[in-house]
Amino acid sequence: MSKRNLALLAATFVSIIYGITFTIAKDVMPQYVDAYGFIVFRAGGSTILFWLIWIVLKLNGKVPSEKISRSDFPRVIAAAFFGIALNMLCFFKGLSLTSPISAAVIMVSTPMIVLVLSAIILKERMRKRMITGLILGLIGTTFLILYGKSVGSATNAGLGNLLVLINAISYGFYLIIVKKLMHTYNAFTFVKWIYLLGFLMVLPFGWDVFQTVNWTLLPIPIFWKIGFVVFFSTFLNYLLNLLSMKELSPTTVAVFVYLQPLFATIFAIGLGKDELNGVKIISAALIFSGVYLVTMKKS
Repeated sequence: MSKRNLALLAATFVSIIYGITFTIAKDVMPQYVDAYGFIVFRAGGSTILFWLIWIVLKLNGKVPSEKISRSDFPRVIAAAFFGIALNMLCFFKGLSLTSPISAAVIMVSTPMIVLVLSAIILKERMRKRMITGLILGLIGTTFLILYGKSVGSATNAGLGNLLVLINAISYGFYLIIVKKLMHTYNAFTFVKWIYLLGFLMVLPFGWDVFQTVNWTLLPIPIFWKIGFVVFFSTFLNYLLNLLSMKELSPTTVAVFVYLQPLFATIFAIGLGKDELNGVKIISAALIFSGVYLVTMKKS
Protein backbone atom coordinates (compact mmCIF):
# COMPACT_ATOMS: atom_id res chain seq x y z
CA MET A 1 0.00 0.00 0.00
CA SER A 2 1.37 3.42 -0.99
CA LYS A 3 2.02 6.09 1.63
CA ARG A 4 -0.78 8.22 0.21
CA ASN A 5 -3.33 5.39 0.41
CA LEU A 6 -2.16 4.63 3.94
CA ALA A 7 -2.67 8.30 4.83
CA LEU A 8 -6.18 8.24 3.31
CA LEU A 9 -6.98 5.10 5.33
CA ALA A 10 -5.73 6.79 8.51
CA ALA A 11 -7.88 9.85 7.82
CA THR A 12 -10.91 7.58 7.33
CA PHE A 13 -10.32 5.85 10.67
CA VAL A 14 -10.11 9.28 12.32
CA SER A 15 -13.54 10.15 10.94
CA ILE A 16 -15.00 6.83 12.11
CA ILE A 17 -13.68 7.31 15.64
CA TYR A 18 -14.88 10.93 15.79
CA GLY A 19 -18.27 9.89 14.45
CA ILE A 20 -18.62 7.42 17.33
CA THR A 21 -17.30 9.97 19.81
CA PHE A 22 -20.21 12.38 19.37
CA THR A 23 -22.65 9.88 20.89
CA ILE A 24 -20.27 8.38 23.46
CA ALA A 25 -19.13 11.75 24.85
CA LYS A 26 -22.74 12.96 24.94
CA ASP A 27 -23.59 9.98 27.19
CA VAL A 28 -21.02 11.28 29.71
CA MET A 29 -21.84 15.00 29.54
CA PRO A 30 -23.37 16.77 31.32
CA GLN A 31 -25.15 14.08 33.36
CA TYR A 32 -22.04 12.53 34.91
CA VAL A 33 -19.16 14.92 34.18
CA ASP A 34 -19.47 18.56 33.08
CA ALA A 35 -17.75 19.47 29.81
CA TYR A 36 -14.79 21.39 31.27
CA GLY A 37 -14.10 18.71 33.87
CA PHE A 38 -14.14 16.09 31.10
CA ILE A 39 -11.65 18.17 29.12
CA VAL A 40 -9.17 18.18 32.01
CA PHE A 41 -9.36 14.39 32.11
CA ARG A 42 -9.10 14.11 28.32
CA ALA A 43 -6.18 16.52 27.86
CA GLY A 44 -4.36 15.34 30.99
CA GLY A 45 -4.71 11.64 30.17
CA SER A 46 -3.57 12.17 26.59
CA THR A 47 -0.59 14.25 27.72
CA ILE A 48 0.57 11.41 29.98
CA LEU A 49 0.18 8.90 27.12
CA PHE A 50 2.16 11.00 24.65
CA TRP A 51 5.03 11.59 27.09
CA LEU A 52 5.14 7.91 28.12
CA ILE A 53 5.23 6.76 24.49
CA TRP A 54 7.96 9.30 23.71
CA ILE A 55 10.08 8.10 26.64
CA VAL A 56 9.71 4.45 25.59
CA LEU A 57 10.57 5.22 21.97
CA LYS A 58 13.47 7.41 23.07
CA LEU A 59 14.96 4.67 25.25
CA ASN A 60 14.69 2.24 22.34
CA GLY A 61 16.21 4.63 19.83
CA LYS A 62 13.01 4.90 17.77
CA VAL A 63 12.86 8.70 17.81
CA PRO A 64 15.70 11.04 16.82
CA SER A 65 17.50 13.28 19.29
CA GLU A 66 16.17 16.65 18.22
CA LYS A 67 15.04 19.81 19.96
CA ILE A 68 12.45 22.29 18.83
CA SER A 69 14.02 25.50 17.56
CA ARG A 70 13.30 28.59 19.60
CA SER A 71 11.87 30.23 16.48
CA ASP A 72 9.30 27.39 16.17
CA PHE A 73 8.01 27.58 19.74
CA PRO A 74 5.47 30.32 18.90
CA ARG A 75 4.03 27.92 16.31
CA VAL A 76 3.92 25.10 18.91
CA ILE A 77 2.13 27.40 21.38
CA ALA A 78 -0.35 28.46 18.68
CA ALA A 79 -0.95 24.80 17.76
CA ALA A 80 -1.60 24.02 21.44
CA PHE A 81 -4.07 26.89 21.71
CA PHE A 82 -6.03 26.23 18.51
CA GLY A 83 -5.64 22.44 18.37
CA ILE A 84 -6.11 21.57 22.05
CA ALA A 85 -7.32 24.39 24.31
CA LEU A 86 -9.84 26.39 22.25
CA ASN A 87 -10.73 23.33 20.19
CA MET A 88 -11.62 21.11 23.15
CA LEU A 89 -13.22 23.79 25.32
CA CYS A 90 -15.62 24.87 22.59
CA PHE A 91 -16.31 21.39 21.23
CA PHE A 92 -17.11 19.64 24.51
CA LYS A 93 -19.13 22.53 25.91
CA GLY A 94 -20.99 22.86 22.62
CA LEU A 95 -21.63 19.11 22.42
CA SER A 96 -23.02 19.12 25.96
CA LEU A 97 -25.61 21.72 24.85
CA THR A 98 -26.61 20.37 21.43
CA SER A 99 -27.28 16.96 19.83
CA PRO A 100 -24.46 14.68 18.55
CA ILE A 101 -25.56 14.64 14.91
CA SER A 102 -26.09 18.42 14.87
CA ALA A 103 -22.60 18.91 16.29
CA ALA A 104 -21.13 16.51 13.74
CA VAL A 105 -22.77 18.34 10.86
CA ILE A 106 -21.63 21.77 12.10
CA MET A 107 -18.08 20.44 11.83
CA VAL A 108 -18.42 20.24 8.05
CA SER A 109 -17.60 23.94 7.91
CA THR A 110 -13.97 22.96 8.64
CA PRO A 111 -13.03 22.08 5.02
CA MET A 112 -14.37 25.41 3.80
CA ILE A 113 -12.37 27.22 6.49
CA VAL A 114 -9.20 25.28 5.67
CA LEU A 115 -9.80 25.88 1.95
CA VAL A 116 -9.76 29.63 2.51
CA LEU A 117 -6.84 29.53 4.96
CA SER A 118 -4.76 27.30 2.66
CA ALA A 119 -5.35 29.62 -0.28
CA ILE A 120 -4.38 32.69 1.78
CA ILE A 121 -1.56 31.36 4.00
CA LEU A 122 -0.11 28.40 2.06
CA LYS A 123 -0.96 29.70 -1.42
CA GLU A 124 -2.45 26.29 -2.13
CA ARG A 125 -4.03 25.99 -5.55
CA MET A 126 -7.61 24.71 -5.54
CA ARG A 127 -8.80 22.75 -8.57
CA LYS A 128 -12.38 22.79 -9.80
CA ARG A 129 -12.95 19.13 -8.89
CA MET A 130 -11.90 19.85 -5.28
CA ILE A 131 -14.33 22.75 -5.02
CA THR A 132 -17.02 20.52 -6.53
CA GLY A 133 -16.22 17.81 -3.98
CA LEU A 134 -16.48 20.27 -1.10
CA ILE A 135 -19.87 21.45 -2.33
CA LEU A 136 -21.17 17.88 -2.74
CA GLY A 137 -20.07 17.02 0.78
CA LEU A 138 -21.71 20.16 2.14
CA ILE A 139 -25.00 19.32 0.38
CA GLY A 140 -24.91 15.78 1.75
CA THR A 141 -24.34 16.87 5.33
CA THR A 142 -26.96 19.61 5.03
CA PHE A 143 -29.52 16.94 4.12
CA LEU A 144 -28.49 15.00 7.22
CA ILE A 145 -29.07 17.90 9.59
CA LEU A 146 -32.30 19.04 7.94
CA TYR A 147 -33.96 15.66 7.58
CA GLY A 148 -32.00 13.29 9.79
CA LYS A 149 -33.32 12.37 13.20
CA SER A 150 -31.19 13.87 15.99
CA VAL A 151 -29.81 11.73 18.77
CA GLY A 152 -29.80 12.89 22.37
CA SER A 153 -31.17 15.97 24.03
CA ALA A 154 -30.23 19.56 23.23
CA THR A 155 -30.58 21.92 26.19
CA ASN A 156 -29.33 25.00 24.31
CA ALA A 157 -28.85 24.07 20.65
CA GLY A 158 -28.17 27.64 19.46
CA LEU A 159 -25.25 28.28 21.81
CA GLY A 160 -24.05 24.70 21.44
CA ASN A 161 -23.92 24.91 17.65
CA LEU A 162 -22.11 28.29 17.83
CA LEU A 163 -19.44 26.82 20.12
CA VAL A 164 -19.02 23.81 17.81
CA LEU A 165 -18.59 26.23 14.89
CA ILE A 166 -15.86 28.12 16.79
CA ASN A 167 -14.25 24.74 17.43
CA ALA A 168 -14.32 24.02 13.68
CA ILE A 169 -12.63 27.35 12.91
CA SER A 170 -10.03 26.64 15.60
CA TYR A 171 -9.34 23.18 14.15
CA GLY A 172 -8.89 24.72 10.71
CA PHE A 173 -6.19 27.04 12.05
CA TYR A 174 -4.53 24.08 13.78
CA LEU A 175 -4.29 22.08 10.53
CA ILE A 176 -2.54 25.01 8.86
CA ILE A 177 -0.21 25.77 11.78
CA VAL A 178 0.94 22.20 12.40
CA LYS A 179 1.76 21.47 8.74
CA LYS A 180 5.20 23.09 8.92
CA LEU A 181 6.07 21.26 12.14
CA MET A 182 5.21 17.95 10.46
CA HIS A 183 7.89 18.50 7.81
CA THR A 184 10.51 19.78 10.26
CA TYR A 185 10.38 17.41 13.24
CA ASN A 186 9.47 13.89 14.22
CA ALA A 187 5.82 13.84 15.32
CA PHE A 188 6.62 12.85 18.92
CA THR A 189 9.13 15.68 19.22
CA PHE A 190 6.45 18.36 19.15
CA VAL A 191 3.11 16.64 19.84
CA LYS A 192 4.03 15.96 23.47
CA TRP A 193 4.71 19.68 23.95
CA ILE A 194 1.49 20.66 22.16
CA TYR A 195 -0.52 18.50 24.54
CA LEU A 196 1.34 19.57 27.67
CA LEU A 197 0.86 23.26 26.83
CA GLY A 198 -2.75 22.64 25.83
CA PHE A 199 -3.41 20.84 29.12
CA LEU A 200 -1.99 23.79 31.08
CA MET A 201 -4.25 26.13 29.09
CA VAL A 202 -7.48 24.20 29.85
CA LEU A 203 -6.61 23.49 33.49
CA PRO A 204 -7.88 26.85 34.86
CA PHE A 205 -11.26 26.30 33.18
CA GLY A 206 -11.92 22.76 34.32
CA TRP A 207 -9.97 22.02 37.50
CA ASP A 208 -12.70 23.13 39.91
CA VAL A 209 -15.30 21.10 38.00
CA PHE A 210 -12.97 18.11 37.81
CA GLN A 211 -12.53 18.16 41.60
CA THR A 212 -16.28 18.09 42.22
CA VAL A 213 -16.81 14.83 40.31
CA ASN A 214 -17.50 11.88 42.60
CA TRP A 215 -15.65 9.25 40.60
CA THR A 216 -16.66 6.43 42.96
CA LEU A 217 -20.34 6.88 42.00
CA LEU A 218 -19.79 6.75 38.22
CA PRO A 219 -21.17 3.61 36.53
CA ILE A 220 -18.57 1.30 34.99
CA PRO A 221 -19.83 1.91 31.41
CA ILE A 222 -19.18 5.63 31.88
CA PHE A 223 -15.56 4.91 32.82
CA TRP A 224 -15.20 2.87 29.62
CA LYS A 225 -16.65 5.73 27.59
CA ILE A 226 -14.28 8.24 29.20
CA GLY A 227 -11.41 5.87 28.43
CA PHE A 228 -12.56 5.61 24.81
CA VAL A 229 -12.51 9.40 24.43
CA VAL A 230 -9.05 9.70 26.02
CA PHE A 231 -7.34 6.84 24.17
CA PHE A 232 -9.13 6.53 20.83
CA SER A 233 -10.74 9.93 20.22
CA THR A 234 -7.72 11.90 21.41
CA PHE A 235 -4.44 9.96 21.64
CA LEU A 236 -4.90 7.56 18.70
CA ASN A 237 -6.76 10.05 16.50
CA TYR A 238 -4.07 12.70 16.83
CA LEU A 239 -1.42 10.14 15.86
CA LEU A 240 -3.46 9.05 12.84
CA ASN A 241 -4.04 12.69 11.90
CA LEU A 242 -0.32 13.38 12.02
CA LEU A 243 0.30 10.32 9.85
CA SER A 244 -2.22 11.49 7.26
CA MET A 245 -0.86 15.05 7.24
CA LYS A 246 2.57 13.72 6.30
CA GLU A 247 1.24 12.84 2.86
CA LEU A 248 -1.91 14.92 2.42
CA SER A 249 -2.61 18.64 2.22
CA PRO A 250 -4.54 20.37 5.04
CA THR A 251 -7.54 20.77 2.72
CA THR A 252 -7.59 17.05 1.90
CA VAL A 253 -7.34 16.10 5.58
CA ALA A 254 -10.09 18.57 6.48
CA VAL A 255 -12.55 17.19 3.91
CA PHE A 256 -12.69 13.93 5.88
CA VAL A 257 -14.68 15.89 8.45
CA TYR A 258 -17.57 15.36 6.02
CA LEU A 259 -17.55 11.68 6.98
CA GLN A 260 -18.11 12.37 10.69
CA PRO A 261 -21.88 13.07 10.56
CA LEU A 262 -22.27 10.03 8.32
CA PHE A 263 -20.52 7.72 10.78
CA ALA A 264 -22.27 9.43 13.69
CA THR A 265 -25.61 8.57 12.08
CA ILE A 266 -24.54 4.97 11.32
CA PHE A 267 -23.45 4.49 14.93
CA ALA A 268 -26.71 5.96 16.20
CA ILE A 269 -28.70 3.61 13.92
CA GLY A 270 -26.68 0.67 15.25
CA LEU A 271 -27.71 1.60 18.80
CA GLY A 272 -31.35 1.87 17.76
CA LYS A 273 -31.42 5.63 18.35
CA ASP A 274 -31.95 6.51 14.72
CA GLU A 275 -33.40 4.99 11.56
CA LEU A 276 -32.22 4.58 7.99
CA ASN A 277 -34.17 6.26 5.19
CA GLY A 278 -33.75 7.46 1.63
CA VAL A 279 -32.47 10.87 2.67
CA LYS A 280 -29.61 9.35 4.65
CA ILE A 281 -28.68 7.02 1.78
CA ILE A 282 -28.59 9.92 -0.69
CA SER A 283 -26.61 12.02 1.81
CA ALA A 284 -24.07 9.22 2.22
CA ALA A 285 -23.65 8.96 -1.55
CA LEU A 286 -23.07 12.72 -1.85
CA ILE A 287 -20.57 12.75 1.02
CA PHE A 288 -18.51 9.85 -0.33
CA SER A 289 -18.57 11.38 -3.82
CA GLY A 290 -17.31 14.67 -2.40
CA VAL A 291 -14.50 13.01 -0.48
CA TYR A 292 -13.48 11.05 -3.59
CA LEU A 293 -13.27 14.18 -5.75
CA VAL A 294 -11.16 16.03 -3.20
CA THR A 295 -8.79 13.16 -2.43
CA MET A 296 -8.29 11.64 -5.89
CA LYS A 297 -4.74 12.00 -7.13
CA LYS A 298 -4.17 13.99 -10.31
CA SER A 299 -3.06 11.70 -13.15
